[in-house]
Amino acid sequence: MDHPHGPTPTDAGSSQPTERNPSAPGSSDGLEAAGRGQGDAPAVGLMHGLRRQLLSLVLWLLLALLLRWLVVEPRWIPSGSMLPTLQLQDRILVEKVRPRFGRNVPPGTVVVFHAPPELVEAGYDPGSALIKRVVAGPGDQVEVRDGRLLRNGAPMDPDWSAQTMDYRFGPVVVPPGHLLVLGDNRNASLDSHIWGPLPREEVIGTAIWRYWPLQRFGPIRVSPTVAAGGA
Repeated sequence: MDHPHGPTPTDAGSSQPTERNPSAPGSSDGLEAAGRGQGDAPAVGLMHGLRRQLLSLVLWLLLALLLRWLVVEPRWIPSGSMLPTLQLQDRILVEKVRPRFGRNVPPGTVVVFHAPPELVEAGYDPGSALIKRVVAGPGDQVEVRDGRLLRNGAPMDPDWSAQTMDYRFGPVVVPPGHLLVLGDNRNASLDSHIWGPLPREEVIGTAIWRYWPLQRFGPIRVSPTVAAGGA
């Protein structure tokens, strides 16, 4: 719309424009457009920051899951088969590198493993896991006689348990690719003396550290009773 009393549209040489340019720097429309751009900038920056944080969180979560699957995972103790070494509700860390890469699991190692085929066939939950101590490896002869655990004809030293065993077992020779595992609570443990040697491929990992409760925080080696008595 022409300015009142202003020059006519034919005054080409006039310094006053005949209409206000919407995009001109001094126009009200131009100010509104600039205001919208300035208001959008923080929102765009905020969304970009949130996306970066979300991506970092997802990457850390994937890394944690990968570490749990390949390297180490937490477990808790649901039974008394490893008393007094491991108490009910103890929280432990299980490393999974050694069995995954076929490394040797020597006697004395505490292992977590899938329920063996014999237990599954008897109705045991196939998704469950058990924890016991390796007492013999492939080729070893194992026997329980007169309340003592014998390996290759000699008493186990250390035996990892202060209990006198109240059953007879063997002698049996551990077959290739298998381990013989017993609970430290020998007389109340569902272990190899009942269902036989454990196939190595059923081993999930080795118990290495107790992180809860804090008063028993530390590496998992031998029961306190045996360590104190020097058995």
